[in-house]
Amino acid sequence: MRGPKVEWSDLRIFLAIVREGTLGAAARKLGQTQPTMGRRLKALEASLGQTLLQRTSDGFVLTDEGAVVHQHAERMEEEVLAFERSLRGQEQRLEGVLRITSSDWFGAHMLSPVLAEFSRLHPHVTLELLTDTRFLSLARREAELAFRIQPFTEPDVVSRKLLRMPYGLYIRTGTRAPVIGDGEGASLITMDTAFGDMPDVAWLRRTLPNARVVFRSNARDVHARLCAQGIGLAVLPRPLGDATQGIERVTWQEEPPSRDTWLGYHRDLRRLARLRALVELVVERLASD
Repeated sequence: MRGPKVEWSDLRIFLAIVREGTLGAAARKLGQTQPTMGRRLKALEASLGQTLLQRTSDGFVLTDEGAVVHQHAERMEEEVLAFERSLRGQEQRLEGVLRITSSDWFGAHMLSPVLAEFSRLHPHVTLELLTDTRFLSLARREAELAFRIQPFTEPDVVSRKLLRMPYGLYIRTGTRAPVIGDGEGASLITMDTAFGDMPDVAWLRRTLPNARVVFRSNARDVHARLCAQGIGLAVLPRPLGDATQGIERVTWQEEPPSRDTWLGYHRDLRRLARLRALVELVVERLASD
């Protein structure tokens, strides 16, 4: 007897729907139309003779049969991605697309000058900079090169500490700084609650315990702009704070804690010429001694 014929392309669509939760979101992720996604899902279920996903008010959820297929599909995806990375990692020509991911402020203020220089040196390489608070997957090729403020924990990732980033406390130019250890009457701009465990957030609470938080955001550039508007004090990376007009650094004996920045890429891409060239330039221009 012949078993069901399953196409990898259908399983890829199935995985996208599971991860995104809706047909619309999955379609946007893969660059497909929503009707196409729905038809391919139905075709996969028909070929297997099983209902894999159940529609709910919150989106699609896996059935028991779908959970089994999901496990196998993820293993197949790992093999396909490994195969693609292995082939791509052999490319020696300095051309093609290279996707980079970092935080918004780091991309704008630290990477942009280096990426501009790289583009002048290698005009046949198209760079894509994705600024996202999420850690994009290197294994799934959501990005080829990533910059993070904590060490990489994923398997098969080549990483190195790039630099130690100093931070400072900033206030609108000409404004009187609060009293250290108190902060009564001061307003603070800080990270949102999802990033409440960051060292600079704890430092602000300890250093200015009586200050009031008036604004939260996960975007450091927004912090800097609001600080310049006089909304409140903000802890900022020094390259960002020092470059922002209208604010000045509060020079206390105890500075906010500095942070390490790491770069990483999947080991299968270590021979990719355009990746190697960019990593070498970034290290040359930004790495701390």
